[in-house]
Amino acid sequence: MNAAQPIKIAILAMGGEGGGVLADWIVDLGEHNGYIAQTTSVPGVAQRTGATIYYVELYPLMRAEADGGRPILALMPLPGDVDVVLASELMEAGRAVQRGLVTPDRSTLIASTHRVYSIAEKTAMGDGRVDSEQLVAHAERAAKRFIRFDMARAAEEAGSVISAVLFGALAGAGVLPFGRTQFEATIERGGVGVKPSLRAFGVGFERAQSDGEAATAAAPVNKTIPAPRHPQVKALVERVQKDFPAQVQATLLEGVRRLIDYQDVPYAGHYLDRVQKIRELGVDDGHRLLESTARHLALWMSYEDTARVAALKTRATRFERVRDEAGVQQDQLVAINEYMHPRLQEICETLPGGIGRWLMNSGAPRRLVERMTKNGRVIRTSSLHGYLLLRCVASARRWRRGTTRFAHENGMIEQWLARIAETASFNPALALEIAQCQRLVKGYSDTHERGVRNYELVMEAALRAGQGLAPATLRELRDAALADEHGKQLRAKLAQYALG
Repeated sequence: MNAAQPIKIAILAMGGEGGGVLADWIVDLGEHNGYIAQTTSVPGVAQRTGATIYYVELYPLMRAEADGGRPILALMPLPGDVDVVLASELMEAGRAVQRGLVTPDRSTLIASTHRVYSIAEKTAMGDGRVDSEQLVAHAERAAKRFIRFDMARAAEEAGSVISAVLFGALAGAGVLPFGRTQFEATIERGGVGVKPSLRAFGVGFERAQSDGEAATAAAPVNKTIPAPRHPQVKALVERVQKDFPAQVQATLLEGVRRLIDYQDVPYAGHYLDRVQKIRELGVDDGHRLLESTARHLALWMSYEDTARVAALKTRATRFERVRDEAGVQQDQLVAINEYMHPRLQEICETLPGGIGRWLMNSGAPRRLVERMTKNGRVIRTSSLHGYLLLRCVASARRWRRGTTRFAHENGMIEQWLARIAETASFNPALALEIAQCQRLVKGYSDTHERGVRNYELVMEAALRAGQGLAPATLRELRDAALADEHGKQLRAKLAQYALG
């Protein structure tokens, strides 16, 4: 750092992560140790919970007095003119690099490697997540020094917040002219949550001293699956271990677990029967087709209907996760409000087949249900009434096999499996692409309808092209269908290949 220039620190944080507290700590640290300090902040609401840039400049008081006045400090960081960048999340580190705040000749970048996914990432029809490894690689090239580790986990384990871990990492990096004691004294002067903050600070300090992630290679964990006690479940596990290659057993066991949870043991057995037919095709491609079919079949057989959604929203594990994420203390109460907006179609599909068809084609009863569900409703699952209401909906899984939705999904699954088997006989690579087209069918309500529509368009195009269809072409069609929810890119690709 240039002694004639202020020390320039940019903090990129999201709402609720204590970015303002971190900036105040740095200001207090400087002011109690012979520096003039200034902080500014520019809040933003463009993504997730709102990202804010805090900017701090520190200038030695003795130098200012020697120069005969107070320095003029900047209000915002400038590209290429920042000494230290602190980022509370990996995407925020990427944004700092994109803004030019991180430079290889000057900047120390300190960032947490955990991710809080943006709205665009969450709502993508496919896997819309930004590649974290690419973010790390870009940041590594952009910074003079890059200190990184999962600070969110460190803060959780210390019972504190991420700002304390970042403050510790800043101290451990040794880029400021202050010692550890001076940093810790700053936290103590705050007087709030001192002990947990100091614990989190200590973790951040030690990790930064060892260059964060580089020195924390985790030893491989050998996970052992406990033997099931239920005789029927045990028989399914033994069947997987006996009849299927080792390379796909982990996927099959997860599929069995998922489908028992979704419906029952016989349903999981039916899943293995279906996968066994693919196994009997004898396609030797490193078991890629078998593994992909097993994975996507388990997902499709556990499609999301109202009973499934209600079951997931009333699980004890979900209540625990909400309490953990909200940081609820033992002596505090939490209220969980669920916005439910089932359409008439979903209601009919949840009812036993005959009743559902009657309601869908009725007159006054249908109009009454549509009027009652027009605007949706908020159900408080943390209340006894709301919880029992959704548990009643979840119990509808007992007649799931008799619903019109089950018949429709089951028919599509059988058709998909038949296409895989037929195609595998002349082009295993194309059969693999067909298996992966299940990715288009997901979610519920409007999302599910759009996915099914795109899936059917892609399958019709594949059928029209016949055996001459290249696997890469089908992959392009699938990726285009996943690219936007309105299907514009898919239609463009279909026109490009004259398959529309």
